[in-house]
Amino acid sequence: MATTLAIANQKGGVGKTTTAVNLSAALKAIKKRVLLIDIDPQGNATMGCGVDKHTLDNSICELLLDECSINKAIVHVDESGIDVLGSNTDLIAAEIALLRGDNSEFKLKNAINSIASQYDYIIIDCPPSLNMLTINAFTASDGIIIPMQCEYYALEGLSALMQTIEKIKATTNPELEITGLVRTMYDTRNNLSNEVSLQLQQYFSHKVFKTIVPRNVKLAEAPSFGQDAISYARSSKGAISYISLASEVLRKTSIN
Repeated sequence: MATTLAIANQKGGVGKTTTAVNLSAALKAIKKRVLLIDIDPQGNATMGCGVDKHTLDNSICELLLDECSINKAIVHVDESGIDVLGSNTDLIAAEIALLRGDNSEFKLKNAINSIASQYDYIIIDCPPSLNMLTINAFTASDGIIIPMQCEYYALEGLSALMQTIEKIKATTNPELEITGLVRTMYDTRNNLSNEVSLQLQQYFSHKVFKTIVPRNVKLAEAPSFGQDAISYARSSKGAISYISLASEVLRKTSIN
């Protein structure tokens, strides 16, 4: 049975999609069966995997609107070897429909349950906001990985996210836990980054991944070629950091 992990932060620009795409590719590189679900209407994770969001016959939108099964919406990416449930701006329509439906926060969870035995890990790239799409992702997940850019407002944003997680635990998913916090876009020469990193370790020591994802040109370039960093530049510092993160995730979630 798959372990489902949401990649989430209500603050944008923290490396959320980069983490979702490259963690998925890194887990596949260490021989795990991986499905990446893009539940962000921007569709950046979809494009970053090499799937054209503009030409999808079926996407997560059609799935949530009950217009197709999850198997019909999943696309296999030959280069990375992962499966992708893609997204595009059509998903905005699905979100409106979810707001009107009964028990609609369980839509994604129910769909995932039907294919969970086919994968070791299901990674969900969430929107940078709290809406019905994020609630669906959290309701369907076993754990949440929070990418954190070590900057001034990081801890304030984290506090808001923690409150959201507690609300989900109290309503739709009592088993939901924070799997870990990963420091992204890290610059060791920046004193503020080092200070915020120390604060994170002080307050969330057992939840902070040892792996630190640095600022890296190859990580930034890879999406423009429709590739993850492991496929694009496996020996780059960015790719190596996500392989390391995947190994930590493996240990934390006890998948052998």
